[in-house]
Amino acid sequence: MSLGPKQLSYAVSKVTRKSCSKKFISLGRILAHWDQIMGEELAQYAQPVKVQYRKPKNRREKPSATLEIAAASAQATLLHYQVDLILERINRIFGERWITAIKFVHIPANSSKKPSFRNQKPRLSVQEKAELNTWLENISDPDMRLRLESLGQAMLVDRHRN
Repeated sequence: MSLGPKQLSYAVSKVTRKSCSKKFISLGRILAHWDQIMGEELAQYAQPVKVQYRKPKNRREKPSATLEIAAASAQATLLHYQVDLILERINRIFGERWITAIKFVHIPANSSKKPSFRNQKPRLSVQEKAELNTWLENISDPDMRLRLESLGQAMLVDRHRN
């Protein structure tokens, strides 16, 4: 085993290989940029939940994707008028038009549970923590390691739910 520097893609692929697919990566990228996409104020009231992909029926068509956003009815109504702006911001950040539609999923306004993934506390077994640390042992940048560790924890917790 080499102790020299390794590419970031090596560690990321180890962390995401078992529980990640294209739709989870894109949702993760949206979550990472959510405050930029929605703006600080609206980002508190809405949360991306799911990306649904539809394959093209023939070669001439492009694949399309719908982003589901959870929000209370009042905020969903306000956001509905900003769909074009939200799509433009998403596609500006990612450089191509890969999200083509937005669907709002309503949550109760008086719910004590917020539609946020950021408030979840990942619970991993000792073995999973050790495995994650092994994957990230060659990452020397502390900020990058912390972010990759957070991503890995989220992926492993999500694997338990499914």
